Formats: sequence, structure tokens, C-alpha cells
Amino acid sequence: MSSAQKYVWKGAIPLEIHLDESEVTTLPAPPPAIVLAPRMGYLPLLFPLLKPHFTATLPPGVDSIWFDYNGLPLKWYIPTGVLFDLLSVHPQRPWNLTVHFRGYPTSLLLPCEGEDTVKWSFINSLKEAAYVINGNCKNVMNMSQSDQVELWGAVLNGNLESYRRVSSKLKLGIFEDEYTENISLALAKSQQNTGDVDAAGQVKTGRIPVRLYLWTVNEEFDDFEDAPQIDNWDKVFYINRSVEIHNEDGKYFSLNDAIKRILPEFFPESSFVYEGDASFNQSPTEEGESSPDPGPSCHTPEIAEIKFVRIQGIEPKLEIPFSWVVNNLMNPEYYLHICVCLKVSKASAAQ
Repeated sequence: MSSAQKYVWKGAIPLEIHLDESEVTTLPAPPPAIVLAPRMGYLPLLFPLLKPHFTATLPPGVDSIWFDYNGLPLKWYIPTGVLFDLLSVHPQRPWNLTVHFRGYPTSLLLPCEGEDTVKWSFINSLKEAAYVINGNCKNVMNMSQSDQVELWGAVLNGNLESYRRVSSKLKLGIFEDEYTENISLALAKSQQNTGDVDAAGQVKTGRIPVRLYLWTVNEEFDDFEDAPQIDNWDKVFYINRSVEIHNEDGKYFSLNDAIKRILPEFFPESSFVYEGDASFNQSPTEEGESSPDPGPSCHTPEIAEIKFVRIQGIEPKLEIPFSWVVNNLMNPEYYLHICVCLKVSKASAAQ
């Protein structure tokens, strides 16, 4: 168990949560709730903390919790840390959100009936990841009830030791990672002698489940404060793809290599299409239909610049070995969530 894994599992985001004005029935209005939300958690799971804080002012009705950020309804099945990395371009702390207990926007968000809905969404993602890694999800399907309870409890409570104990039974270990203990040494060797690094850092080939959240801009900006904000989910492309790690020509496989292989629409010369990948090239929208990948054609070279990449609140250097990223920054459902902002030239975007 690496120190990086422990750090990630303890990660939390300070939230300042205000009740929507339309649901305030008392004067004065209730103060905002200040909470620490686990990065690997999900916003609806904050209900037990928030309901007592706001219950005295709520109008009559049935509770159905949902959140928005600057008017944008937040998708509950995306981990809280991913939402923060994607939407708070210039990280805001505390992150100011609005909570609603009435008027659930069923036309914009998938229904969520509480913790059980979130749990089964998590389990379904785990099944998908298992299928990518092993070609089947039998081990997840055959989990005992007690193991399911312990696994979900570990995710809820941020208990890495308990999680590792149960998840090891699923046999979803992806590949060996020789970089974990001394990543800086591996990077130094790569600059001096790529052959040595290949021998020391050789990993087993594995299929890595990746959920990439892509946001493209045409404007140039040097400061994150000047970056265009995401005010509509139509501006975000969801890309579910598996990535295979291959060491080629004595070079290790980097995060930069992985992103370019996931995005052949923007980096066609650096990308490869792997047999069996097609079923993971699209991801479900709110209506359950498939959303097309970005870009008009993977045969049309496009000039794109990676403005930033965020994983678990970190903006890693693109040269970092992808094996280290996967083994240390993966979410509990065995997906690696990557937020990417690309600057695409207006000429390329118009093609």
C-alpha cells in the first residue's frame, strides 16, 4: 500500500452548501452548512448531514436531494472529486454549492432514491471495469452479500485497509508497477538511459478502464481564472475507453501516451485502435443513449493542445509513467477518472 494511495483515500473537499432560496420558508434564512466531502464519495450521500441542518426551514413535501453549482445541476453518479476537478477550474475552497430537497429535475438528472441507488450505480461500474480488465465480471457477480456490505462500507467510510481486503478477492489486479516506491528515480533514469528504465519498469500488459471527461476550448488563456466555465453538460464529452499499456522501443508508457491513445480524434498519429475496444468508445447519456465521441473524424488530423489534466485533484506531469497513475490514483470501482481540457484551434473545430 503506497503513501500516495493513502493520501488519495483521505482526500476531501470543503463544501459551503446553501439551501436554494425557493425552499427557504423562515426568517432569517438558515446559515450554510460547512462539510468535508470525501473525494471518492458521491453528493447524495451527504443527505444525513444536510437534512437536519435545513429541515426546520423546508416547505412541505417529499425529500429528493440534488445539488447545483452556479445553476448547473450536478450529476450524482460522478464522484464528488471528479465534479470538483472538472467544474471548479480555478479551485474554489470552500466549494460553494446549492442544495435542493424539492423540485428534482428529472429531465436533466437520472433518478436517485438515496444511498441504495448510489450503491448499485457503484457496483454496476465495478462490473463494467471487471469486464474491461478480465473479459468477464463473474467475480463481481459472485460476491457474497457480506463482502458487498463490507466493500460498500469501506467506500463510505474511506477505509482503505478494509477495501483492499475485500477487493483482493475480485482478482482485478491489473499489472505490476515498479515505479511506486521511487517515481523520481525512474524519471531520472528515463532521461539518462531509457533502456535501463524499460528493464526496471517493465509491466504486464493490461487493459485499464478509463473514464475521461473532455472539455474543449477555442480561446487561449494562461491563467485558470480566465478559462471559460462549464455552464452546460453538453460542453463535456464522456469517453469510456480501455487503454493497453505497452513498452515500446525501450520507453515506458506515459500519461501523455495514454491520453493521446484515448483521443485519436485529436492526436491521430499517436493513437492506436485496439481490437475489442469499440464497445467502450461511447458512454451513456442521461437518456440512456450513446453519446458520440468528440471530433468529426479520427482520420482528420486536428491540432490540439493539452491545457491541463486533473486526476484526484492532482495535475500530474504528462511524462509520469501511466502505470504509477493507475496503481495510485484509480477510484474504488477500478475506473481511472481523468479530467482533460484541450485547446483546439478554431479552424480545426470547424472541420
